[in-house]
Amino acid sequence: MDNKCNKYEGLFIFSDEDSLNEHIANCEVCRAEQEKMDKVSDLINEVKPYFINKKKNALRRLRAVAAVLLIVFFSTTFGVMYSNDDLADSLMYGDSLTAEDFGFPVDSYGLLMVD
Repeated sequence: MDNKCNKYEGLFIFSDEDSLNEHIANCEVCRAEQEKMDKVSDLINEVKPYFINKKKNALRRLRAVAAVLLIVFFSTTFGVMYSNDDLADSLMYGDSLTAEDFGFPVDSYGLLMVD
């Protein structure tokens, strides 16, 4: 029968770092397990910048697309308003469109007429 130490996982999860290091200093099986964990941690730290840059690049692309869409939207909106004199005259700052401007029948108070 194999007398392997199986305390590493419990100490790693539930214990503090000092007691884990003390146990690793005394136990060869747990020391080998800690070395494996350190190698995995080193690999993760090695590839972490790649994934962070990938997320940042995606966010940059999203911002660029949003900026282009806003520029296209505002340029077409202001282009239409600039080229259409009737629309530009009816939409002056401070003015508001009324039901009469839309062609609905209104009474003397400016409210919609109902038969």
